[in-house]
Amino acid sequence: RAGRFDRQIVVGAPDVKAREQILEVHSRKKKLAEDVDLRVIAKNTSGFAGADLENVLNEAALLAARRNYKEIGMKEIEDAMVKVTMGPEKKTRVRSEKENRLVSYHEAGHAVVSHYLETQDPVHQISIVPRGMAGGYTMYRPTEDKNFMSKTEMEENIVSLLGGRVAEALILNDISTGASNDLEVATQIARDMITVYGMSDSIGTISFKDSDGQINYQMFGEEMQDAIGKEVKRLIDTAYNDAQEILRQNVETLHAIAKVLITKEKINEEEFNKFFA
Repeated sequence: RAGRFDRQIVVGAPDVKAREQILEVHSRKKKLAEDVDLRVIAKNTSGFAGADLENVLNEAALLAARRNYKEIGMKEIEDAMVKVTMGPEKKTRVRSEKENRLVSYHEAGHAVVSHYLETQDPVHQISIVPRGMAGGYTMYRPTEDKNFMSKTEMEENIVSLLGGRVAEALILNDISTGASNDLEVATQIARDMITVYGMSDSIGTISFKDSDGQINYQMFGEEMQDAIGKEVKRLIDTAYNDAQEILRQNVETLHAIAKVLITKEKINEEEFNKFFA
């Protein structure tokens, strides 16, 4: 009967050791190649739930079958991870040369900016092949499981998110709707820093969350609402300027990466790091 139990059991995402054990369970009836290391896969799937890990191995098995392999290799598992995270590729979608160039510079902008931010994970793959709702994507390789985020890390997240829009404006002298999700996420991070985590010197160490977990601005008055809006804009503007400075200092690298993306559509981690060697 409703109301009979007053205990809550919170099941969080599995840590790296638990992910390795989950992968072991779901791979028992699958033939894996010698190059497959479940420990490496577990490290690279931070935030994945058990069902996600099962999907990765199932998708990898399907990819191996389509490629006429008798075993599941590391390449199939990596491709499956991308598919589970970003959705299936849409290679049938026809795009103009102008749009391909725009997407190439947008994704290259994310990657180059992230490379020069100390708190950001390494770039794992860049692609201009559409997947799901995305026209292209830049994937990162998690280096550790994170339970908390610092103020610096959140600020650099915003800088990284704005790298695509900055590259468009800097190189193409125009901007597109492709950055809409980046802007939405960046604005949400800035707003949370101020209204949830008390990370603003001007606003103070205040949480605007009410007992229902909703942000309540009204209890602090209109002046505070205006101050929050100005502080969000300041954080976004500062991040935009930081991303712009990074790309201006590394514009030749930006051109080189975008040029490769236009011709071959994808760049992996090893290829990406060669641009900075």
